[in-house]
Amino acid sequence: MNQYSQSPFANITSVVKNLLIINVLFFIGTFVFARLGIDLVTWLSAFYFNSPLFHPWQIVTYMFMHASIGHIFFNMFALFIFGPTLEYTMGSKRFLQYYFITGIGALALQMLVQAIEVHGVIGAFTIANGDLSPYVNLEGFNKLREIYGGATLGASGAVFGLLLAFGFLFPNVEMMIMFIPVPVKAKYLVTGYILLELFSGFGQFAGDSVAHFAHLGGALFGYIILKVWRMERPNNLY
Repeated sequence: MNQYSQSPFANITSVVKNLLIINVLFFIGTFVFARLGIDLVTWLSAFYFNSPLFHPWQIVTYMFMHASIGHIFFNMFALFIFGPTLEYTMGSKRFLQYYFITGIGALALQMLVQAIEVHGVIGAFTIANGDLSPYVNLEGFNKLREIYGGATLGASGAVFGLLLAFGFLFPNVEMMIMFIPVPVKAKYLVTGYILLELFSGFGQFAGDSVAHFAHLGGALFGYIILKVWRMERPNNLY
C-alpha cells in the first residue's frame, strides 16, 4: 500500500479510537440485547434524577447510547474530525478527562432545566414515588410524563465540548460546512451553533426531541474547564 492509499484511520489517536469503538459496540449491543428481551435504552440512557427509571450509572453510560444510525454517525464523525487534533494538543489523559467532564456537565444542565420545569408545574423539584396521577391538569401532566419518562442519550454533549474546545484553541481554522459554499472560521461556526441551540432550547418547538440544553451544557463546561486548566492556543498558524 503506498502513501496515497493510506487508510484515513491510520493517524487516529488512541483515546479517540477507543471511544469510537465503545460507542459502536454499545450501539450494536442495543439491538443484540433487544432480541434477548433486554432494553438497554431504559437501563443505560439517562432519566430525570427523581424518575423511577433513573440509576446512578446512567450519568456515564448515557454518553454511549444512541437513538439511530444518523444519531451515532454524526456524533462519531465529529469525534473523528475534531478529536485527534484536540487529543494531540491536550494530551490523551486530559483529553479523556475533558470528554467525560463535558459529557457529565451536559447532563447536569439538562437535569437542572428539567428540575425548573417540574417546579413550574408542581411547585417542587420532586414527586413522591414518581406518581404523576394527582396532577390532573392535562398540560402539566403531559410535561411531567415527558420529563419523567423521556430518556437523554448520546455523545452530543461531549461532542459540543469538543466543538467548543476546537473553536477556542483553533479559532481561525477555516472549515467547509454542508450547504455553505465558502469556508467558515471555527470561531464563527461554534458561536453560530451555540446561538442556534439557545434559540431551539428556549423555543421548545413542537416535535423537537433534541436535548438542546445538554448540548449547551457540554459547551459551557468545556469553556469552564479550558479556563481552569489555562489552556492556551498553540503557537502556530492557527
